[in-house]
Amino acid sequence: MQDLEERLDGLAGEFLQVYEKLGIADKAAQVAELEKQVADPEIWKDVKLATEKNQELAKLSDEVQPWELLKTQIDDLKEMLSIADEDLKEEITGQVEAMEANFAELKKALQFRGEYDGGDAILRITSGAGGTEAMDWAGMLERMYLRFCEKHGFKVSCLERVVGEEAGIKTAVYEVSGLNAYGWLKSEHGVHRLVRLSPFNANNLRQTSFALVEALPVIKADTDVVIGEKDLRVDVYRSGGHGGQGVNTTDSAVRITHLPTNTVVAIQNERSQIQNREKAMEILRGKLAQMQMEQHAETLADLRAGESAGWGQQIRNYVLQPYKLVKDTRTGFEETDPEAVLDGELDDFVRAYLEM
Repeated sequence: MQDLEERLDGLAGEFLQVYEKLGIADKAAQVAELEKQVADPEIWKDVKLATEKNQELAKLSDEVQPWELLKTQIDDLKEMLSIADEDLKEEITGQVEAMEANFAELKKALQFRGEYDGGDAILRITSGAGGTEAMDWAGMLERMYLRFCEKHGFKVSCLERVVGEEAGIKTAVYEVSGLNAYGWLKSEHGVHRLVRLSPFNANNLRQTSFALVEALPVIKADTDVVIGEKDLRVDVYRSGGHGGQGVNTTDSAVRITHLPTNTVVAIQNERSQIQNREKAMEILRGKLAQMQMEQHAETLADLRAGESAGWGQQIRNYVLQPYKLVKDTRTGFEETDPEAVLDGELDDFVRAYLEM
């Protein structure tokens, strides 16, 4: 049993280093404090505050629970091992192997250590030049990401969706909620290129299409990304539905332009102008934070205008004809089963990006 004791001691030592580095004990104390707060009936007099505290509790619990559970399992097994005999060696070996595998999975989550990685994300998909072909490609990407989010258990809320005249979408905006949602999706930010035989061309010619995917961190607090009012132009207009019909009869849709970077965000999904403005500002903060990270800018004043969908800027190529291959241009990672990728199997691409 000596070898098992040494193996378990090694696991416990490495685990404790990571546990302390992540401050799990302090976070567990925060969980306990939040549980007290949301259990107090008084806090529910302010429903917005109570909801925010509840969401904070849920996310923090999701982060802390697996680490606390593994710590308890290691401590229990060390105690059991000190009194166990050879008859239990096989059973204990199995438990140690399971804990090692669990710890390896938990360590993978440490890749999500960016400032916004643990939070929610805004996913915006926009078709590039190319009419119906490009809109159909944007629709394919939309399905891919919805399947990816479903497989990871993320909650997805549609903020805005404009369908194409014949197929696909012109644009779609989703809010993705869940542990490390932005961390998982940030690798998808950029232009995606498709090469295939066109289903919309009578001659069945090979066609190249582009779509822009924006993965942005959700930043609700205006103290995290401070935007001066003088830098904003806010326009309100009437929301429009399919066929030109009004979603409502008030000027509830909001378009906000960040003048220094000419960054524009428009939202018309919510019922009220106030809600649309709040959501538009949330997305704008995310866009500016994303630009700041990409451009390594110290302040918002240092930002340049963002990218647009076009040739030569793609981060990933999806080739369905004359051969089958999906290749990430940044990491070099390849997958020869495009159908699986387009069905939401993106984990290997994300991990290759995070490890880069």
